[in-house]
Amino acid sequence: MRRDFPILSEHVHGKPLVYLDNGATGQKPKQVIDAIARYYSRENSNIHRGVHYLSAQATIAYENARKKIQKLIHAPSDSEIIFLRGTTEAVNLVAQSYGRTYIQRDDEVLISAMEHHANIVPWQMLCEQTGAKLRVIPMNERGELRMDTYQTMLSEKTKIVAIVHVSNSLGTINPVKEMITLAHAKNIPVIVDGAQAVQHMPVDVKDLDCDFYAFSGHKMFGPTGVGILYGKKKWLDAMPPYQGGGDMIRSVTFEKTTYNDVPHKFEAGTPHIAGGIALGDTVDYLQGIGLERIAAYEKVLLDYATEKLSAVSGLHIIGTAHNKAGVISFILDGVHPHDVGTMLDQEGIAIRTGHHCKQPVMQFFKVPATSLVSLAFYNTHDEIDTLVKAIHKTMEMFR
Repeated sequence: MRRDFPILSEHVHGKPLVYLDNGATGQKPKQVIDAIARYYSRENSNIHRGVHYLSAQATIAYENARKKIQKLIHAPSDSEIIFLRGTTEAVNLVAQSYGRTYIQRDDEVLISAMEHHANIVPWQMLCEQTGAKLRVIPMNERGELRMDTYQTMLSEKTKIVAIVHVSNSLGTINPVKEMITLAHAKNIPVIVDGAQAVQHMPVDVKDLDCDFYAFSGHKMFGPTGVGILYGKKKWLDAMPPYQGGGDMIRSVTFEKTTYNDVPHKFEAGTPHIAGGIALGDTVDYLQGIGLERIAAYEKVLLDYATEKLSAVSGLHIIGTAHNKAGVISFILDGVHPHDVGTMLDQEGIAIRTGHHCKQPVMQFFKVPATSLVSLAFYNTHDEIDTLVKAIHKTMEMFR
C-alpha cells in the first residue's frame, strides 16, 4: 500500500521521508490524486446548474460521492450528508444555525477539557452572542474524561453537547456512544467532532445515535478544503441556512426567498467539486483496505511505538488513556519540543510540535508544548525504530 502514496518515496535532507504527522493531514494515494486530475481534465463543469453533458457528468460524480460517504458512516439518508470545507466549518454551521435557533440566555453548552480549538471557539462566540454559558467536562491525569462528573453536569439547561471522538493531542478515544445515550436521556442533542476518527476506525452514526457528526477530507487521506457534516434530518429541516447564495434556494424575489431542501439548503455557492468527487474515491480506497484492518494494524503499531518510546530515558508521554488511537504526545527532559521537531526533521522525520490547537490541554498538563507522533496505516515498525534512534541522537546533542 505504501506504493500507492507517491510522497512516501520522497527524501528530506537526503534521508528517506518518515511521515508521522498524520493527525495534521494525511498523505494522498494515487487514486485520489488521479481523481482530481480526471475531473479537471475530463469533467470540469459546474454542478446542479447545467443541462449539458459535462455538467451532468460532474453532478453525477459529485452526488455519487455523497452516497459513498453516507454508506461509509452508515447515515440513514444521503440528504443528511452536507459538503463543507472541513470540520471547522461544520462545527460553526451547527453553532450558528442550531445554536442561534435553540440556545438562549442562561442556557448551557457542554464541551470537554480536551476539545480542539475548532470545537471551543465557535461555542464561545455563540455564548457571547446569546448570553449562554459554556461548561467544560473535566478530565483526569491520564487524559480521560470524568464520566461521573459529565453525568451530573447534564441538566435541563444543557441545550447541546459538543464532544471530540478521538483527541488529536492525546489519542484518547472517548466513550461517545455512552455520552450520547446519557445526553439523549435528557433530550439533549450531541455533535461529535470525528476529524481524528473516521480514517482510523469504523464509524456508524446510526449506532452512535449522534445528532451531528463532523469530519474533514484531508485528514482521511483525501483533498484539503472539503469536509462533511452529518445531521439528523429532523434537525437539518428545522435549522435555518448558514449562508445565502446560489443553489441553496428554491426561488428568489426581492420580497422573499424560499430555501432548497436539505442538504442543498446548507451548500451555498459553487462547492469544491473536484474535492468532493475525490473524497468519494478516498472512501473507495479506505473501504478497499477495510477500516477494521486499519484499526487493528494501527493498534499494533501504537503498542510497539509506546513500548519503544517509553523505554527512552528522559521521555515522558502525555496522555495515557486506556483506550487510545495512534497518537503519542511526549516531552523530552531539557529539550524544547520545537528543537525536537527541528532535529528530527534533519533526519527526514516529520512530526508535530507545539500546542496542537489544544492550549487548554497544555495548560492542564502544565507544559507549554509537546512533540506529537500520529500514525497511519502506511507507517511501519522500521519507521518507529528510525524515530527512536533520532530521539536518542537529539538527546545526546542537548546534553
